[in-house]
Formats: sequence, structure tokens, C-alpha cells
Amino acid sequence: MKFIKLAVVLIFLFVMMGCGTTAKKSEFFQHDTMYKNWDHLKFSWSGYKAPTAKDVENSKAQNWWGIEIPVDNVK
Repeated sequence: MKFIKLAVVLIFLFVMMGCGTTAKKSEFFQHDTMYKNWDHLKFSWSGYKAPTAKDVENSKAQNWWGIEIPVDNVK
């Protein structure tokens, strides 16, 4: 029983460390909102898998933040 409790605690700690690292890398704590605007929200929820040239333009013009997504072939 002690082993199971220890394993659960360790898994929880590893997950929390990973989440903290990702939040720091994405500049999450440097802003008062999660997304800059509705365009940023829509892109983050669905458009990041296949970014278009319009997404790149919006990102630059509207100063979106977050983890940079490498764009090889912009559609």
C-alpha cells in the first residue's frame, strides 16, 4: 500500500513539474490573460496543426505569445 501511495505522489509531482516548465516556456505567467484575443484563441485551439499565411500575419500584427510553432510550408 505504501508503494502505491508513493507511486501516485511521484507521478503527480512529475506531471506538475512538466506543466510548470511548459507554462514558463509559453510565457503564460507574463500576461494577464491566456489568449491575446479571439483570433489567438481560435488558432490555439484548432489552427496550430496547419498554420496558414493569415495565421502568421495575425500572430505578428496582434502580438500573440506562446510557444513558437515551426512553420515549414505555410498554406
